[in-house]
Amino acid sequence: MDSDLSLDFLRVVEQAAIACAQTMGQGDRHKSDQVAVEAMRREMDSVPIDGTIVIGEGERDEAPMLFIGEKVGMAHRAPNGRVFPQVDIAVDPLEGTNLCATGAPNAIAVLAASEHGGLLHAPDLYMEKLVVGPSSKDVVDLDAPVRFNLRAIAQALGRRVEDLVVIVLDRPRHAQLVDEIRSTGARIRLIGDGDLSAGIAAAVVGSGVHAVMGIGGAPEGVLTAAAMRCLNGEILARLVVSTPEHEERCRAMGITDVKRVYRAKDLASGERLIFAATGVTDGALMRGVRFFGDGTRTTSLIMQTHPHQIRFIDSIQVNTQKDVRIRF
Repeated sequence: MDSDLSLDFLRVVEQAAIACAQTMGQGDRHKSDQVAVEAMRREMDSVPIDGTIVIGEGERDEAPMLFIGEKVGMAHRAPNGRVFPQVDIAVDPLEGTNLCATGAPNAIAVLAASEHGGLLHAPDLYMEKLVVGPSSKDVVDLDAPVRFNLRAIAQALGRRVEDLVVIVLDRPRHAQLVDEIRSTGARIRLIGDGDLSAGIAAAVVGSGVHAVMGIGGAPEGVLTAAAMRCLNGEILARLVVSTPEHEERCRAMGITDVKRVYRAKDLASGERLIFAATGVTDGALMRGVRFFGDGTRTTSLIMQTHPHQIRFIDSIQVNTQKDVRIRF
């Protein structure tokens, strides 16, 4: 997969972010998600790839756009038989639909891409997750008690447990987890949505976040894993399979060991990974979309493993009119 595709994927997430940012605060999460999906799909078809959605909006009979298995990119539109690179793509056109609908922080448009076979085809189930940064990635265990993991993270960082900040989704299912974290003296930041953004923050030194714990979506886990591969962080994860129907969905995706603990390299195994995200609303790492009279300004994060580089990109989409003024 050509590394120059990173700029093409940047364009995709920028357009998705701009589209849904226009619905920010309107209280219509369905509309916010819909316009993001439509913009991402439209822009994706201009990318010179033979692309397949492996993490998307659902199965073919459940979602009309960006469904799992859908073909995207120029290959399926080009009549001349031109050969394009095969690319697997995981998308979340709007991570944090509620955040966008209410104008809350940390909504993003995001995708990850890899050569064919480089991203796990994860069913849309829940997943236990533990996300940490580079210093702590070899000292934690998904099955270890919370107090052991937090002590290990603190030692790896040269801090006290009381200095740590752990992000947890604010859900009833996490009541016991929250009690266990609080009993150690560590601090908690409860969030309504957006555990993918939280996972990225945990792997960036200076973000003030040291771990993400709890149960969230498996598709977001794959996207987080792609980010961890680029940031040298780690995610430990296991699917939450509690019914025969869950097991059947796993088998349909080719997953036979439903109790397996995955690491970032398992969830995003590709050698040439690209991760692209654009802020929709203001967040810890990226500002949200800003509209002004002569254009639109976005802040994006583009990462890749080959060559290994991480870029924060501030872009201005300039309106096509006379006497345009650019503000910095």
